[in-house]
Amino acid sequence: MSLHMLRPAKGSTKRPRRLARGIGSGLGKTAGRGMKGQKARRQVHPNFEGGQTPLQRRLPVKKGFRNVNHKEFAIVNLDDLERLFKAGDDVTPESLKATGIISDLKDGLKILAFGELKKKLTVTAHKFSKTAQAAIEKAGGTITVLPGKAKSNPVKKDKKSAAAPKAEAAAPKAKKATATKAAPKTTKPKKSAE
Repeated sequence: MSLHMLRPAKGSTKRPRRLARGIGSGLGKTAGRGMKGQKARRQVHPNFEGGQTPLQRRLPVKKGFRNVNHKEFAIVNLDDLERLFKAGDDVTPESLKATGIISDLKDGLKILAFGELKKKLTVTAHKFSKTAQAAIEKAGGTITVLPGKAKSNPVKKDKKSAAAPKAEAAAPKAKKATATKAAPKTTKPKKSAE
């Protein structure tokens, strides 16, 4: 095989359209641009919408963002506990799943204070609203707070604690610098001219 025998693969190349070369070609006269108007006279950017706010600026309609560390809790109210459990029962995420009041725990179970609770219950959940906690304890019940699930907010480093090692590392350097500056200069006695 020689260089003069090389050819592009069949179907990989296509002849360019010849515009404005007579009406027989189908692209004569107005050369496929139509009659008059801005697009017939000059090249217009394909995203230009005639001055209307373009699509890329109209979207997204919803503003803001969704925090990657946000938590979503399965919610259960006091009136649900009153309706589904008997006095003296233990309320746990598992027992709530068994009743069908929640299907997915998500990032944990939270008890809210909608409704009234008159029964003495032992409630175990990941979070309680202050009003719900007070209502459960007022009815003679107790609460147990479970630790958070695996998905949790990243631990933020305290700026002061992070700055402390740097300050300690910088301290010896400062001492060395002062030590070198404080060292007295030794001068040789001048020889007297004889």
